[in-house]
Amino acid sequence: MGISIKICGITSVEAADAAVRAGADFAGLMFNPASPRNLAPEAARSLAERMRGRTRLVLVLCDPDDEALLLAARAVKPDVIQLHGKEAPDRVAQIRGRFSIEVMKVISVAEASDLAGVPAYEAVADMLLFDAKAPAGAARSGGHGSAFDWQLLRGRRFTRPWLLAGGLNAENVARAIATSGAPGVDVSSGVETAPGKKSAELIAAFVANARAARYAAEART
Repeated sequence: MGISIKICGITSVEAADAAVRAGADFAGLMFNPASPRNLAPEAARSLAERMRGRTRLVLVLCDPDDEALLLAARAVKPDVIQLHGKEAPDRVAQIRGRFSIEVMKVISVAEASDLAGVPAYEAVADMLLFDAKAPAGAARSGGHGSAFDWQLLRGRRFTRPWLLAGGLNAENVARAIATSGAPGVDVSSGVETAPGKKSAELIAAFVANARAARYAAEART
């Protein structure tokens, strides 16, 4: 099996085209005012239409209320809704049931005990994403470019597809895959030249290195 790759926080036509051209499986469009990658509804709609059918569109939100969620979903018409906040399992189930769209739940990780709640989310989400826990006092829950100990995931088996995020870039993604055993990876700041400014060259290198690492791992098994 190949690796699933998500380019998150796309804010421009150039980044959208680069993600599609590189062969990314998922492209994340963010609705979070605290993030430098936040999109207005019209901008998100335009980017979504540009990429639709060429990659899977992921709508990224953090603890959205029903009104914000509906507005964002109407703009993007996503394939996947990513919940990056403190949404409880019952809220995840409610959102999934209301929209009949796949839901990816982010699990913030700093230590092994942070994985204790995973089974509850496996029961209600379609996918999981393990990201580094935000620093204390941070205004947003992700996109900080920091990593957690990837070995915390090594050898673990989950009932849902999952991706690894947090501090990944073209230089370390192969090591991250080898260390964690991740079947998928997610990158945002690691392919940027400035907050919210994606580099086509860095996107291409990240995707190529992630795929090569996965192929190499499969060849050894």
